[in-house]
Formats: sequence, structure tokens, C-alpha cells
Amino acid sequence: MEITHKVLLETNKGNITLGLYGKETPVTTANFVKYVEAGFYSKLLFHRVIEDFMIQGGGMIVGLFPKKDLFPPIKLEIAPQIKHEKYTLSMARTSDPNSATCQFFICTARCDSLDGQYAAFGTVIDGKEVVDAIAVVETHSVRHYDDVPVENVVITKASILP
Repeated sequence: MEITHKVLLETNKGNITLGLYGKETPVTTANFVKYVEAGFYSKLLFHRVIEDFMIQGGGMIVGLFPKKDLFPPIKLEIAPQIKHEKYTLSMARTSDPNSATCQFFICTARCDSLDGQYAAFGTVIDGKEVVDAIAVVETHSVRHYDDVPVENVVITKASILP
């Protein structure tokens, strides 16, 4: 698989560089890139952390309030060769397979059950230690949300790298 785009996530825990597989997942990659280029992810949280599973972000502001999507949901795009391995980037969604918008997650372990169900479209190419550090933060419940980091994990900025 060829990396067609690189995205830098600057967080208060350190930087994470993502490589996107645009040839295998053109719709999902284009959607994510549009959100990055719009500056959407600045000041959003990694709002859900489940150890030995994944870290999820891209949709909540501090205080755990949703940020309104900019673009319509996309259809589920599965590239069977992209597995949900540790450090795989994938789109979050509701129970409707065609509901992904802005939220994403990074696997922190092998997640076989997600293969063929969620749109895996990239990988962490730098900053794996940052992902690992986020993956073990202390969590609690806030209102009806579970697995919320006690201390905010903030994406200060996301940008496309050359």
C-alpha cells in the first residue's frame, strides 16, 4: 500500500504523523483531507480511550460537546488488504455503516473484529510513542460518555505535510 498523503496531528502529548492510503481508500482519504484542510480538528479532543483497543478523536471540543460536521456522511469504504493492526487509522461511525463524517480512531492493538466493518485508511508513521502514551491515560465517565480521559488530550492542530 502506498501512502498518498501525510497528516501531522499536533497534540498536547506530542506529535503524530499519519500516512493515508489514498489509492486504496480514495473517498475516505479525500473526506479526512477536507476536514484537515478546513482546520476542523484544531482544538478537538481525543475523547475516548480504551486501553488495548483504540483512541478516538475528531468530534468533541473541551467540555465534551460535539462539534458540528462540515460535510455529509460518506459511504463505508473497505479495502480488504488494510487490516486493523496496531497503529491503523480508521473512521469512527454510528451503527449505520454509511455514517462516518469527521471522527476517527487509531488502533492500539490488533482489532480483528473491525476488519470489513470500519473504514481503515491509514497508519501512524511517526509518533507511535505518543499514541502509546495516550492509550494508557486514566479515564472516567462524563455524562453519558464512557472512557473519557481525565485530563484533556487535545489536538492543537492538524495539517497536511508535503
